[in-house]
Amino acid sequence: MRRGAVALVGAGPGDPGLLTLRGRRLLRRADVIVYDRLVDPRLLELAPPRALRIFAGKANGAHTLPQPEINELLIAHARRGRRVVRLKGGDPFVFGRGGEEAEALAGAGIPFEVVPGVSSAVAVPAYAGIPLTHRGLSSSFAVVTGHEDRCKQGPGVDWARLATAVDTIVVLMGAASLPQIASRLVAHGRRPDTPVALIRAGTTAGQQTVTGTLADIAARAAEARLEPPVVIVIGDVVSLRARLVRAPALPAQSVGEASEGAAEAPADLQPPRYARRTWSSPNRSAPRPSRTMRPVSIT
Repeated sequence: MRRGAVALVGAGPGDPGLLTLRGRRLLRRADVIVYDRLVDPRLLELAPPRALRIFAGKANGAHTLPQPEINELLIAHARRGRRVVRLKGGDPFVFGRGGEEAEALAGAGIPFEVVPGVSSAVAVPAYAGIPLTHRGLSSSFAVVTGHEDRCKQGPGVDWARLATAVDTIVVLMGAASLPQIASRLVAHGRRPDTPVALIRAGTTAGQQTVTGTLADIAARAAEARLEPPVVIVIGDVVSLRARLVRAPALPAQSVGEASEGAAEAPADLQPPRYARRTWSSPNRSAPRPSRTMRPVSIT
């Protein structure tokens, strides 16, 4: 019997065109795919029709499968000689519990590999016209979770220390805690007028961006009724968005028109065209995306 193995593959932040080449190759050879809630369904079409597809999505307060069961599922299929792809949104090792799954696989003696993905912490701000670092504005950034496990042992996010420790703060899974996050940062020394951006469904056709300051962002978020997934960016770099999203966009297919193996990829995995409706703000304005934010097709 063929020896099974598991690949922990990062699916990227939402746009299916951001899947890595290694991830694409593994999906095309997969016998089993265990995938998360934020994975674009079109990525599943890369797998052979015979491949078993298992949904293991999680949302706040609702888990299709508890994490221990997911671990056992990966181990069981690998022991049957199957090639298993654990497809996770973003990067497996950035708030994706990929480390726990890797520990379980290692403990069971299952061969595995980790395929990094494009993290939403970096890609989503970029698609919204916000660089995390910028000369004169930001030379450091931190990525933290806004939703911590209550059963976690040890200290949580040290907001008092974080408030002034770095120039740019990126918060994942923090939409529900936004008022508390903003007030804690101000209480511990961050300026109330610090720019903030909330980016929902980043890198997808449904992307929405709401901007404000630490003083008013909670009210703006409530008015916009943003629902997860939301990436929060806090820092002076947010102010660059107003200029970057107004730069001319590249025409479609102007870069990377042809690449090796392009004919093998499904047409619907082409990165979505930027539409004006993709860009939104509290006043419903829709600036054009920057040439630096134009996704390049690799299919």
